[in-house]
Amino acid sequence: MNIYVGNLQYGLSEDELRSVFEEYGSVESAKIISDRETGRSKGFGFVEMSDDSSAQDAINDLDGAELGGRAMRVSEARPRNNSRGNNF
Repeated sequence: MNIYVGNLQYGLSEDELRSVFEEYGSVESAKIISDRETGRSKGFGFVEMSDDSSAQDAINDLDGAELGGRAMRVSEARPRNNSRGNNF
């Protein structure tokens, strides 16, 4: 299951994010999204977990939990919408 994680501390590393979710099960990947121009974290990322039950437990427990002084927003990731509002 792909999990959206928002409201992250800007200095958080992908390894730190991975370790938080590994407490719930196997993590396939952990990615923090960065600004293309500055390389600075955008404050959100995605965690991919192989077991849906473990992923759901992580979502339930971690949504609203503090990490680095900020309350994380954790939910199942929605499919990416490639439309940018252009109706051509």
